Amino acid sequence: MARVNGGNTALTERLQERVQRGSNGGDRPQSPAQTIAAYLKKMEPQFAQVLPKHVDKDRLLRIALTTIRTNPKLLECTVPSLMAAVMQAAQLGLEPGLLGHCYIIPYGKEATFVIGYKGMIDLARRSGNIQSINAHEVYENDYFELTYGLEENLKHIPWHVRTDEHFDQPGELRGAYMVAHFRDGGHYIHYMPKHEIEQHRKRSKAANNGPWVTDYIEMCKKTVVRAGWKWLPISIEIAEQVARSDESTHQDIGEIVEGPTIDLSPAEYSETSAAEESAATQEPQEPAQTGLDIGGEIIDDSQI
Repeated sequence: MARVNGGNTALTERLQERVQRGSNGGDRPQSPAQTIAAYLKKMEPQFAQVLPKHVDKDRLLRIALTTIRTNPKLLECTVPSLMAAVMQAAQLGLEPGLLGHCYIIPYGKEATFVIGYKGMIDLARRSGNIQSINAHEVYENDYFELTYGLEENLKHIPWHVRTDEHFDQPGELRGAYMVAHFRDGGHYIHYMPKHEIEQHRKRSKAANNGPWVTDYIEMCKKTVVRAGWKWLPISIEIAEQVARSDESTHQDIGEIVEGPTIDLSPAEYSETSAAEESAATQEPQEPAQTGLDIGGEIIDDSQI
């Protein structure tokens, strides 16, 4: 029985050795995908323990495994970091990959959990105190008017639907804003000009690569929602989980999961055919997004 600790070099080496060998003493080599699947299976009780009631455990783990398998760089990451990333997704009840709720991104040999724009919106709505919340980018050719004060007023007409003037292109990005309407009738508006968003980007680990390059607008909207997060009626538990995921790129499984020591000896795993897995994991999807590991596009080491 062993508790995973990202800083425990000996344990990490033993886990990585499992990637190269089967659990039957090394007679039959085990692929990285098989080993990761075995660890996910072994940790099912821990994932089930932290999952919100509305999230199906089997679906989440199936999507997480598919996300990892379709990105060779994730298959090279340490098992502890992968389990930690999936555990963070489970805690928040967010599905990685397809819908953009959250992502598992490789930074060298470490897998990192990153909340997406849609994940932030979903978490805010779950509080029960928010009637609606959305965020939009603002371009140079948009009509945009915002007044703060006793009577706040926001008017935004995108460039392509303006009737007073005609434009063939949006122009440069000016900024982004979020609007949250509360169930008690109140609301909150937060706007960030591009230079403020850029200040946040420059502090990011992936300031010049990764999602800030492949999904820049989505990251701008996430940034403005995250900046206004402290003013929203969010539960303390969710607020702390989001802050924890933003403050560190990797957490030890021992810190994320409270309770008995976790045995991470891999469980038996029988690999299904590619066709069977593809059929099992097909879900209604929104139009594919670019970047990250969506649609099979890979973030390589040069993008980290």
